[in-house]
Amino acid sequence: MKTLFSAILMAALAVGIHAQSRLDNAKKQASQNKQLILLNFSGSDWCIPCIKLHKNIIETDEFKKLETENFIVYINADFPRNKKNQLSSELKKENASLAEQYNQKGLFPYTLLLNSEGKVLKSWEGLPSENALAFSKEIRDIKEHQK
Repeated sequence: MKTLFSAILMAALAVGIHAQSRLDNAKKQASQNKQLILLNFSGSDWCIPCIKLHKNIIETDEFKKLETENFIVYINADFPRNKKNQLSSELKKENASLAEQYNQKGLFPYTLLLNSEGKVLKSWEGLPSENALAFSKEIRDIKEHQK
């Protein structure tokens, strides 16, 4: 009985520890490299504004420069509906935990710019009106004012 209880406890702790691993890793990386964290909540296979956001901003070279030039750490908390696009149970739990903490209204798309401690610096509800260049510039400007 002790062994069963220990196994259940270890499994619960492992899930709890893993549930925030992307955010925890992003906070650590952001702190070490003086970066910001961009957290995006999306429905990649059902939310038309989410799909447009990814196509017109996140997948562009201008946005990717933010990552390669160490301005941001990017996290996508995706909530797909189609069976073929389902995430692992661990990733589903992690995304649900992120939503519980940062997106309690269940908005899609919903994008947050966080500092290395996880404090919200800016949020975008829905599809940002800016193009990729303007969106990236806004993030760069916010980061510059953080110094």
